[in-house]
Amino acid sequence: MTPSAPDLTLGAYLRAVRSRLSPETLGLPAGGLRRVAGLRREEVAVLGGLSVDYYTRLEQGREVSPGTAVLQGIADGLELDGDEREHLFTLAGLVAPPRGARPATSATPALGQLLDSWSAHPAFVIDPAHDVLAANALARAVYAPFGRFDNLVRMMFADPAAERFHADWARAADATVASLRAATAEFGGDPRLQDVIATMRGTSAAFDERWSAQRVLRKTVTAKRFVHDAVGRLEFDAHTFAVQGSPGLQLVVYSCPPGSATAQALTLLSATPASARAR
Repeated sequence: MTPSAPDLTLGAYLRAVRSRLSPETLGLPAGGLRRVAGLRREEVAVLGGLSVDYYTRLEQGREVSPGTAVLQGIADGLELDGDEREHLFTLAGLVAPPRGARPATSATPALGQLLDSWSAHPAFVIDPAHDVLAANALARAVYAPFGRFDNLVRMMFADPAAERFHADWARAADATVASLRAATAEFGGDPRLQDVIATMRGTSAAFDERWSAQRVLRKTVTAKRFVHDAVGRLEFDAHTFAVQGSPGLQLVVYSCPPGSATAQALTLLSATPASARAR
């Protein structure tokens, strides 16, 4: 239900948003002198793909049940994001549908410094396409048997090291594709994500079979079992966290019990020159 207080209505919110936005910000011409600050109703209607009459009725409270498509057009036209977009839909008694979000394209320097500070834990950052955007030295040491530590999907299906490296390759492959599938719910329009999917479907029958199954699995806490060329078996719990402020990025941290065989192997890896870890 729409709140009844005059300043808590959908119309009041639309008027407030309109008054604080400038035409130039949204790519519109200034159009000469304006009696009041902000956008004109006609401009909001154009941006939202609505008739001026319908938008005017929304602001005046004479239309109180706009559909999702109407609000989505207004939100996109006014470039409302996050909490403001959600608030717009809430005032109309609706739930905001997922927006075609753009993922971040790089890890911040501060995040990179955080990774480097974890000398006892392999850690790295991936985007929706599962490109590795940043990694600490220990993560690179763990994945040294691969030709490149660049994209988890490519490494799984196009690098011959994968079947030796993963103790249960089939299970790891299933999880990788299901995680990639999960990313498409929010970032399916991302060109890089689309490129990874198309490339792998065209070059790997194993990937294509799993992709067609449409299984979905978001990364949370999972067990990782590896067989490393230099130090043998590694067993981790992999913890995955969303990177706040960087849409689509995930921080992956591997942990193991202190004093375990894996912890001892990590100590050995961290002391081994990178050239000696390569295949």
